[in-house]
Amino acid sequence: MLNSHPDFISTVTNTFGVDGKQFLTNLPALIDQASARWGLTNIQPVPNLSYNFVAFATLPSPLAPLPQGEGDVVLKLGIPRDELTREIAALRLFDGDGACQLIDADEEKGFLLLERLRPGVMLSTLEDDEEATRIAAEGMKRVWRFDFAALGSARNKFIELPDWFEGLKRLRKMFNGGTGPLDEKLVERVERSTKDFFAENHSPVLMHGDFHHFNILSSERGWLVIDPKGVIGPACYEVGPLMMNPWGELPRGSRLKSRIKKRVDILREHLGFERERIIEWSLAHAILSAWWGIEDRTGWEYSMRFAEMIADIE
Repeated sequence: MLNSHPDFISTVTNTFGVDGKQFLTNLPALIDQASARWGLTNIQPVPNLSYNFVAFATLPSPLAPLPQGEGDVVLKLGIPRDELTREIAALRLFDGDGACQLIDADEEKGFLLLERLRPGVMLSTLEDDEEATRIAAEGMKRVWRFDFAALGSARNKFIELPDWFEGLKRLRKMFNGGTGPLDEKLVERVERSTKDFFAENHSPVLMHGDFHHFNILSSERGWLVIDPKGVIGPACYEVGPLMMNPWGELPRGSRLKSRIKKRVDILREHLGFERERIIEWSLAHAILSAWWGIEDRTGWEYSMRFAEMIADIE
C-alpha cells in the first residue's frame, strides 16, 4: 500500500524521525484497528498523502452525525502528538460550521473518522483567482471563533501563535546567531513586525492556522475547510498561508505581482485588515514556513522566494 507513496514515507520520516518510522511500520496494523473499530471496508488511500495517512472508506452502518444511508467517510491516521490533538479539538468546536464534520476520533491512537466532502474539489482548481480569494476570505470568517470563555479548558489544547514564532530563535541558534540560507534582513523584519503585532492589545481568535487552497474543498454544504491546526492569535496571520499558495513553482514578473496586489485588495475589502498588515503577516508566514522547511528538511527555497517577492509589494 505504501510502496506507491515514497513522498509520504520521506515526509513522515523527515518530520517525525523515530516516531515517524515507527508509525510507518505499524501503519498496516493501525489501519486494521481503525477498520475494526468503525466497521470500515474498502480502504482507498488518497493519492497525495503528506504528513498523515488519509483514505476514503465505506461505513456500512452510518454513525451520527452522518445521515442514515450515507456510508462514505474519510479515515485519517496520524502520530498522536499535539498537532493532531489540536485538529480534533478544532473540528469538534467547528462542528461542521465552515469545516468538514468530525464523526468520531480516538486522540490516544491518532484516529479520526471524518465526513467525506463531495465533490471534494480543491479551491486550487478554480481558475478565477479573484473569486477563489473571495471564497477563502468568507470561509475564514466562518471558522474564526472569538468567544474564548465558551472554550473553557479546551483552550489549553490549542497553540498560541507567538509560540510558533519562538521557533525563529531555534533558527538563530542553529546558525550561531545568523539565519543560514534565509535572507537576514527579511528575518529581522519579521522579528520586529511580529513583536509589535503581539504587543498590541488585539482580540485574538481561534483560527484554522493553515488556511490555503488545498485545505478548502467543495461540498454539498458549500466550500469547507479540512486539516485545521487550531491556532490562537491575531486573525490576520490567517492570510499568510493563503497568499503563499497554490503555486507549485513560483513564477516571476509583473503579472504575478499584479495578482498578489489584487489578492491584498480583496482580503482588505472582505476582512477589513490594512494592506500593510496583510503584507507583513504574509511575509512573516513565509519566513516561518522557510524555517520549518529547514528544520524538517522538507525544503525552504519556495517559501523564501515568496518572502522575497511579498516583501517588495507596496
